[in-house]
Amino acid sequence: MPDEYRTVAREGVHETEVNRSRFLCALAPAATEREAQDFVARVRKEHPTASHNCFAYVIGADATVQKASDDGEPGGTAGVPMLQMLLRRDMRYVVAVVTRYYGGVKLGAGGLIRAYGGAVGEALDAVGTLTRKRFRLASVTVDHQRAGKIQNDLRSAGREVRDVRYGDAVTIEIGLPDADVAAFTAWLADATAGSAVFELGGEAYGDA
Repeated sequence: MPDEYRTVAREGVHETEVNRSRFLCALAPAATEREAQDFVARVRKEHPTASHNCFAYVIGADATVQKASDDGEPGGTAGVPMLQMLLRRDMRYVVAVVTRYYGGVKLGAGGLIRAYGGAVGEALDAVGTLTRKRFRLASVTVDHQRAGKIQNDLRSAGREVRDVRYGDAVTIEIGLPDADVAAFTAWLADATAGSAVFELGGEAYGDA
C-alpha cells in the first residue's frame, strides 16, 4: 500500500475552449468502479447532444483499476491522455468525464491529446485535491476517570479520534502513522501510569 495518494476534494466541472470546441471536464470522487460508471452515465445523460463524452477513472490506493474511453474520438487521443493526467498527478478514487462540443475546427491527433489531457489538468487545479495518508487504526482502553483527559490530550495533539465507546471502561479509536506508534505507546504509558490498554488494528487512509 502506498503511504499516500491524492483524490478530488468534491464534484466539480471546469470548461475550456480550444479552437471553438468546448471541453467540459466533470470530476468526482469514486470509492468503487460502480460509482465511477454511474457518474459517467449521469454526465452522458446531462449532455445527450455532445459530440463526445470521454472518460477515465482510477480506483484503488495502488491504482488497481484503470479504465479509459475515447467515445468515438480517434484511438488513444482522449481517454488515454485523460488517464495519464490522473496518474501523473497521483490521483486515486477519482473519475473524470470530458464532454466535447465540436466547434467546426479539426484539432488533429496531437491537438486532441493536449486538449483532453489539459482539460483534466485544469479541472483538477480548479476543483482542488486532497492528500490522504496511510495510518494504523488503534484503540486505547482506559478507565472512566482518565478518559476525558486522554481524549482532550489526543485532540490537542492533533490526533484523529474516530470513535469512543463507553462500557466498563472507555475505548477510544484513533488513527496513527506507523512512525508514531512507538512514541505514542511511551506517551500513553506515562499519561495513564501504565493503566491503559493499547491495541493496534489494520490500516486505512485519512486526510493529511
